Amino acid sequence: MTVFTIAGKELRSYFTSPLAYVVTAGFLVITGIFFALSVVLTNQASLRFALDNFRVIFLFITPLITMRLLAEEQATGTIELVLTSPVRDWEVVLGKFLGALGLLCVMLALTLYYPFLLFVYGKPDPGPIISGYLGLVLLGAGFIAIGLLTSALTKNQIVAAVLAFAILLVFWLAAPIGDVFQGTLRDILRYVSALDHYNDFSRGVIDTKDIVYYLSLAAAALFATVQVVGARRWI
Repeated sequence: MTVFTIAGKELRSYFTSPLAYVVTAGFLVITGIFFALSVVLTNQASLRFALDNFRVIFLFITPLITMRLLAEEQATGTIELVLTSPVRDWEVVLGKFLGALGLLCVMLALTLYYPFLLFVYGKPDPGPIISGYLGLVLLGAGFIAIGLLTSALTKNQIVAAVLAFAILLVFWLAAPIGDVFQGTLRDILRYVSALDHYNDFSRGVIDTKDIVYYLSLAAAALFATVQVVGARRWI
């Protein structure tokens, strides 16, 4: 119950500052452009082009969403109150993670207007649309967990955002870099690629290995964040 209380508080806090509105507005403008291009370029009732490019936007907006989560607490000194309260470290981390993920889901929900238009004026295949949105939520969860980790590592929000972007870029470029090599190293780099694991979702295929990958990425980052927060109790 404490986790959801923290999550609700974090989600509400986004809308008490201009950040959520600016990021959401920018997200909708860019996704709207991709949706228009998707219809024009493919000349069919499909969201695949648009959804494939939504993930590119995630690369930039998730660091902005997560940069303040723990960095701000450390900069203002309120992290001391959190650490001395009866709330456990994992509850704080999970609550903040769910709050940020909630904002991302709200932003994605606002784009459901695009498939609605496709169903009104055409006959799109619902499979790739459903799996595409599921893949985006899972991808977003992994990215937000990494952003939360970098926010726990520094008091400076800008540093947290830049560090998150750098790490996400590594996961993003893992597959292209892997193609330069051969053998086991190539296979490892392609497996850790956040980009490759989304491809099946965009085609309407929900594969267990892709779900496990994104959940494992989020879980590993959250576990590391809990360790960082816990270590601050002894500093």
